[in-house]
Amino acid sequence: MKIPFQARVLAVLGVAAVLVVAPATAAFAHVAKSFGPVHIEMGFGDEPTYAGQSNSVFLGIERNGKPVTDLTDTLKVTVSYGQVHVDLPVVPNFEVGGDGTPGDYRAWFVPSQPGRYTFHVFGTVDGTKVDWTATSSPSTFDAVQDPNSASFPKVTAPTNQQLSDLIAAQTGRLQAAAADARSAADTARTVGLIGVVLGAIGIIAAIGALMRARKRA
Repeated sequence: MKIPFQARVLAVLGVAAVLVVAPATAAFAHVAKSFGPVHIEMGFGDEPTYAGQSNSVFLGIERNGKPVTDLTDTLKVTVSYGQVHVDLPVVPNFEVGGDGTPGDYRAWFVPSQPGRYTFHVFGTVDGTKVDWTATSSPSTFDAVQDPNSASFPKVTAPTNQQLSDLIAAQTGRLQAAAADARSAADTARTVGLIGVVLGAIGIIAAIGALMRARKRA
């Protein structure tokens, strides 16, 4: 059976649309959740995400299908990595009637280490309570990557952790060297004092001998 020309054109356009849309969707790995009339999309503001580069927690906030543009300080984000965490303010990344996308809010920070991060958003949006936690995973948002994995040409610059370990090791060596120097200085002072005492004894002995010689004369 011969396929009509219009059907072939539509099929080609459909495949092209899939190829165009699929990469865009994969490039922004975010997770979404609704709290009553409030819908929030969350993830890293820039993905792929690399350690040592400025980034943000992205929050796309809507209420009843419309972007929220008047959020104040009622919403906050806690970013956790391992056993450490930091509380961050949520600020708009747009100007009403100006640049940016309405409803785009950010909590800015610099992820310093590669690995999985956890975002906890909490507070209220127009009186609606929000309390939500999500961690980097294939089904949520990107983990932070080592920048060397994508660098070109490849460099051998140490990571932040390697620099920290090197500084700690050098600090220990410097402290040990300082202790040795103090010990050597103390030893030198002791030897100097002994020399002064022996010299004084020698002078006294010489004076005594001289006086005895004069008496015999």
